[in-house]
Amino acid sequence: MDANSRYKVIKRLQTGLPRGAPFDLSTLAPLGVSAQLAARYAEGGWLVRLAHGVYAFPNDDFGVYGALKFLQQRVSGLHVGGKSALAMQGVRHNLNSRDTLVLWGNTRFALPAWFTSRFPARYVYANLFDWPADTLVSKTVATPPGLPDGLRVSASERAVLELLYEAGTKQSLEETRNLFDGVRSPRKELLGQLLACCTSIKAVRLFLTWARETELVNVDDLLARYPLRTGSDRRWMSRLADGTLLSLNPRG
Repeated sequence: MDANSRYKVIKRLQTGLPRGAPFDLSTLAPLGVSAQLAARYAEGGWLVRLAHGVYAFPNDDFGVYGALKFLQQRVSGLHVGGKSALAMQGVRHNLNSRDTLVLWGNTRFALPAWFTSRFPARYVYANLFDWPADTLVSKTVATPPGLPDGLRVSASERAVLELLYEAGTKQSLEETRNLFDGVRSPRKELLGQLLACCTSIKAVRLFLTWARETELVNVDDLLARYPLRTGSDRRWMSRLADGTLLSLNPRG
């Protein structure tokens, strides 16, 4: 490729790709940049290589939202969940801008070093829901107001169950309760559907117990309308990873 042609390709890159997010070879290919050419551009300082096949522009201090939308294209079901999803919707406790970002997904995945070095984060993969239909999945992730279009974030009804799933392991029971107390006006039908397909007995029982104590929802009505998986009729007791002894009744 002569110098003039190389300049034209670089010009296409600079005008055709928006700043604020990484990009990969599938994005570069339509602009005439092969894997070999991308590597040469990185060597020449026109691009920055973040990982194998992943690039960014030099001095492009891209933010977390652009990086998340990039990862969403590569990881099935990736979304902001649990505590982080609640925080994006105004439910916070002792807010810290350097809090670890909680991400969930549908497959095992290790967050890349280029992401975690910029944004403290951890990834959760767990079969928390036995989804009855794809339509329910789509109702439980959305983009909160004020955030970039297409950013996938758990609705508060889903996020609170993701939070309860991690209670006593990645989340202290005390902070989990404080966050739970900040949840307001859940959509009862969506909440009931999520509870009905939630596979974690701990999360379901913990929700019922705290919802009854705080009167967040009518627990008896939920139990009457939805087939919740609460396990046996016996009290559920477990020593959590943080040392807390958790004891929960089947009906809250």
